Amino acid sequence: MGKYLYWLLAICWIGVIFYASGQPYEKQDIKPYLSGKLDLSFMEPLLGWTSFSYNHAEVSVVSLGINGFIEFFIRKGTHVAVFFLLLCFFYMALKKACTISLIPAISISFFLTVAYATLDEFHQGFTSNRTAYIGDVFIDSFGALLAVFLLLMIHKVKIK
Repeated sequence: MGKYLYWLLAICWIGVIFYASGQPYEKQDIKPYLSGKLDLSFMEPLLGWTSFSYNHAEVSVVSLGINGFIEFFIRKGTHVAVFFLLLCFFYMALKKACTISLIPAISISFFLTVAYATLDEFHQGFTSNRTAYIGDVFIDSFGALLAVFLLLMIHKVKIK
């Protein structure tokens, strides 16, 4: 029975992601916190030159302000971290409950993580003031890929 509790961890994490994706942007906006608690204006000269397009919108200090610019990277970094953890949870569940070897466990974990990232973006498309965007699936997949590399490195160190 205990080995199946690892699946509960993955399922609970999926629940956290689902809940967060169902929140309108206004409930997750951290710009007011950044504005009220931190003075990030010293970063403007360092980052003011940066400008790129993401999901048909300009991402720059000029267009978003320094707080919005920093928030963009915090939000995308959160995507990476959340799906990094999801892959790790899937991997632990597969290794403990199914006792399969390394490469199949990592492969299945990666597939499940990317599949859920895709479903999550689809779900987000139904949330007010949120959009589904394939670029976020790529960012989520990058987080999963980082977890794959970490797991492979850990395995390599363990067998030495």
